[in-house]
Amino acid sequence: MKYVDEFRNPQLARRLIDQIRSTVSQPWVLMDVCGGQTHSLLRNGIEAALNDCIELVHGPGCPVCVTSTEAIDFAQALARRPGFMLASFGDMLRVPGSRASLLDVRAWHGQQNDDSTCDQVGHVQIVYSPLDAVELARQNPTTQIVFFGVGFETTVPSTALAILHAEKLGLTNFSVLASHVRVLPAMEALMLNPETRVQGFLAAGHVCTITGFEAYRCFAERFQVPVVVAGFEPLDLLQAILVAVEQLEHGLTTVSNCYARSVRMTGNTRALETVERVYEVADKSWRGFGVISGGGYQIRETYRSFDAEKRFGSYRDLPITAPDMCMGADVLSGRIKPPQCSFFGKQCTTDHPLGAPMVSSEGACAAYMRYQTRDSAASVS
Repeated sequence: MKYVDEFRNPQLARRLIDQIRSTVSQPWVLMDVCGGQTHSLLRNGIEAALNDCIELVHGPGCPVCVTSTEAIDFAQALARRPGFMLASFGDMLRVPGSRASLLDVRAWHGQQNDDSTCDQVGHVQIVYSPLDAVELARQNPTTQIVFFGVGFETTVPSTALAILHAEKLGLTNFSVLASHVRVLPAMEALMLNPETRVQGFLAAGHVCTITGFEAYRCFAERFQVPVVVAGFEPLDLLQAILVAVEQLEHGLTTVSNCYARSVRMTGNTRALETVERVYEVADKSWRGFGVISGGGYQIRETYRSFDAEKRFGSYRDLPITAPDMCMGADVLSGRIKPPQCSFFGKQCTTDHPLGAPMVSSEGACAAYMRYQTRDSAASVS
């Protein structure tokens, strides 16, 4: 904890808050891209401490939140097939598809669903890493194990390694439903929206640990916005906010790295090489955003035998789904804050979520629900 506690020093935090206040000459709108940053900003009272001089809005940095409804429906369809088992991280189970969630249809491995009248039962197993899913395939050679691969650039290397490991083991009953997405194209889509109010970005530190931050230079120059790579502890975030504000006050639009203990300019080259070997960039559907050009990854043709879509059909073959009631797209694009959604805290709560941002441990709505009362949060504009 020694190295974490150093970034939670309350005296230094207050000093940085005072410094931000003394630097600001007008209100600025900054977007934190990562859901983990959103939770830290609220949990540590940073947003509240700065809300009269800095407006912090929360971007599409929750991978669970932006996984498309169609992909979730297809995952459910695969789980329901005889002889199939869907392996998934636990935080995906409660995310609603068009009609149900994976939790609604699951029957645990070796166990029947309690509702014997349900004809939509499927086999879903929680795993903690993609390699756990590979091990399931090795232990169950007569069952098709499909790993639901979600997440940003941070999780893609581990899924790529799982595919390479399954190939090495000669497994023919393992595949990946690849729903991985890329952060930078989503940021570009946000800035191309004429309704955007974002004037600067706190870039996702964990993503940049893999990708590096060199690619953000062209983005900052193109859209004339500062981009500051930020960590997740209070001092990480306050330092990044200060650097962003200093740039805005002086008319600068460059990329700064305030998470140097974890992020290098070129990122993790070995991880990137592994991803490049297994995946290629592709257009990808984001929940609430539609298809984003270059917004995700697909498995290369070389490894098509591990691509669940190419082996077992496509979610594009499923019926068109009804639109979400959830206003998650407005929240994740910074157009509104969660308390401004008419469903927040009423029809939509963490116990009964309407959409993914209230389900996910990184969701913005869940953060507001947990760290602010609805009455106090409703005053935020």
